[in-house]
This record gives sequence, structure tokens and C-alpha cells, in this order.
Amino acid sequence: MQVIVAGNLVLDILAWPVDQLLWDGTVWVDRMTRCVGGNGANTSYTLAKLGMKVALHGSVGTDQEGKEIVDLLGGVGVDVTGVRQIDLPTPTTMALVKRGGARAFVHRPGASKEALMQPIDVAGARHFHVANPFGVPALRKLAPENLRRARAAGMTTSLDAGWDSRGEWGKVVLPCLPHLDLLFVNEDEARRITGERKWRSAVAALRQAKTVVLKRGKKGAVVFGEGYEATVSGYAVEAVDSTGAGDVFAGAYLSAWLKGMSAGESARFANAASAMCVQELGSVTGLRTFREILAWQKEWERAQDEKSSSAPPA
Repeated sequence: MQVIVAGNLVLDILAWPVDQLLWDGTVWVDRMTRCVGGNGANTSYTLAKLGMKVALHGSVGTDQEGKEIVDLLGGVGVDVTGVRQIDLPTPTTMALVKRGGARAFVHRPGASKEALMQPIDVAGARHFHVANPFGVPALRKLAPENLRRARAAGMTTSLDAGWDSRGEWGKVVLPCLPHLDLLFVNEDEARRITGERKWRSAVAALRQAKTVVLKRGKKGAVVFGEGYEATVSGYAVEAVDSTGAGDVFAGAYLSAWLKGMSAGESARFANAASAMCVQELGSVTGLRTFREILAWQKEWERAQDEKSSSAPPA
């Protein structure tokens, strides 16, 4: 096994476009869809789609929704033997998506409440990834121990932060930093975890992790490593839905990095994978293969070069 992922599995129900809410009224939308969601599931799906051997640990319910998610992940190649089915509802999120990709979520944690309550057996893998410790209550306390055990087993490690509905932020993430090779975080998360107002100061406070990958959405990403800083531009695309874009970014970065790409190349590839995904409704609906993403990058850069060469002189 190349990668073990710990995180939540969720059924996403999405509606688009929802530009306003009318309490005691009705809003008509053009599209509604059901798809796999949850940080653990999205990241694992991405890794498998990009050719990595990945095993996911988490929980779903014994209901039809749980079977649906497990079958979908297994169908793309994710090893789901570490996914427990328990007697609680499968975690479900309703996502109301505005034109342009902004979202509002309503979430039922369900089976996540009793997921991953014991340290994970990390034997036999190359890399261990925690996909949003805030999404699974037990990971709030056990993430550092899981990461420590992975490091002790000779594995590289990573963690992708997310939104903390409890507001514990640094209490959860900071104890993980000494055990991390890679920390994925966006600007808002970095500020909330550290209490710093400026994102550069926040990143500096997170540098106990060997490498901090700052996700900046359409602005791209910045990678802060030992003795280097790599800034990578984003791809300007027309976003339909940004749900899961951060999970896809993390999965794509890990896939490229574990295949031997540099930090900058990995971030550029991850930006491209995310840009392709946000053009469609659903977390991983727009995801393509490793080769197809590289081809999309190449075509994008060729088109940008043509635009630059044809622009009139200043």
C-alpha cells in the first residue's frame, strides 16, 4: 500500500444555483445531484483516480447510502476494508451552491461520531494522511498519536486542515505539527489555528511541520519548505462548485509528490486538478486521470503563451 488515509466519508446532496434562501418559500434550481463527499473519501478517491494504491479508514452507516459510498470508492480502486459500517446513519451533507462556486453546508455527522476511536494500524504503507481531523470527533485527540505511530513506522505524513465547527482549531492541529512532513492549510485556517492576523505570520507559526502548503484558491498556492519558498499561480476558470476542491488539491499534491515531482511541480499539478474539478457540480465529478490533468496543464500553458505573444506591445 502506498497511502493510508484517515477521515470522514459523506454522502453529498448538492443543489445549484442557490443565490438566495426564502424561508417559508421555494427556490427553484437547475441541478441537483448526489455524490461522494467527505474529506477522507474525496482525498482517497483522488489518489486512486491518479493511480495511487490507497486504503481509507473511517465509518459509514449500515444503510443504503453507506453501501453506495463504499461501492463508489471501491469501484475507483480505493481499499475500503478499513471502512467500518456501524449502526448510525451515514454522514450526509446538503450543499447549497451559488453561481461562482460559493457554498453553504448543512451537515449530519452520523457514523462519524463513532469513527476511528482507536489508533490505526499503519503497517505496510509508504505515507499516512489525516484528512481534516475536525470532521471526525475521535481524530481531534488521536490524530497526533496516529501521526507519531506512522513516523515511527518509517512513513512520511501529512494533514489537511478543514473547517472546525467547534472552534478548537489550534488545540487540535498544533500538537500534530512535530509529526508532520506536510501540512495543507488555507489562509483562513492558518490564521484561526495560530491566532495570527496575517497569513505569513500564521505560516511561520506552523513551521514545526517540515513543509507547509498554503492553499490560496484561484490565487494558486505557496509551499514553504526547509530553505525554500515556491509560489505557484492558479488557473483562472469559471467555477461552478468549489465543494471538495481542497481535498482534491491535497490528493493531487500527494500523488505528484510521491511520484517524485518537486514541491512547485506538485503544487502546480494540484492547482490544475482542482481547477478542473470546480468547473463541475460535485466534489470529484470533474476529476480526470494523471495523464489527462498533465495534458490539460500543457494545453492551458500553450494557450496562455499564445495570448501573451499576440497581445499588442505596451
